[in-house]
Amino acid sequence: MGEGWQAVDDYIAGKLLGADDALATTLANNEKQGLPPIDVSAVQGKMLFLLAQIAGARRILEIGTLGGYSTIWLARALPDGGELVTLELEAHHARVARENLERAGQAGKVDIRVGPAADSLAAMTGEAPFDFVFIDADKQNNAHYVEEAIRLGRPGTTIIVDNVVREGGVLDADSDDERVIGTRALFDMVSGNPRLDATAVQTVGAKKWDGFVLARVR
Repeated sequence: MGEGWQAVDDYIAGKLLGADDALATTLANNEKQGLPPIDVSAVQGKMLFLLAQIAGARRILEIGTLGGYSTIWLARALPDGGELVTLELEAHHARVARENLERAGQAGKVDIRVGPAADSLAAMTGEAPFDFVFIDADKQNNAHYVEEAIRLGRPGTTIIVDNVVREGGVLDADSDDERVIGTRALFDMVSGNPRLDATAVQTVGAKKWDGFVLARVR
């Protein structure tokens, strides 16, 4: 079945996305530099692009840069004068992302901040609110990241949290996997937060069986 999921993703990408030299070069450079191949798929990247445009985002926050593949998709969605702040733990990943963003012509829109995301978020005070937040980092802290997204957002801010199904692992209340524990804590936090309207969508494709939370700040 996994091969079929990949084939359908390839079909969708071929029909609706087409070739993209900048993104292909980004993935090749990520592999060359030893980054893990955990970027969003091409069709998911285009979804992020469209959702950010639908939200009318002028300021975007991304938690988890890796090599900047999703960052490029999101930066492309910004209008002239828009800004994307992206948080990355690893200095090496951030260097690779800067190379990729420069090559893709998006570096001028993006502010990469290096260090633990919780620390970078705590230091963010007095900034203009973000219109769109994409969270794709350490799953153990997802609930905290959503709380910070609410604090740094505004009524109407869109929040996307990736990798929340984990091939069904989210159903295992007895799991000792910290990523599953963190994901279940995320669902508990979102379901009990009066400031959020939210749903989650399961996905299958190049990234196997997973899904994302889609939320809007009230």
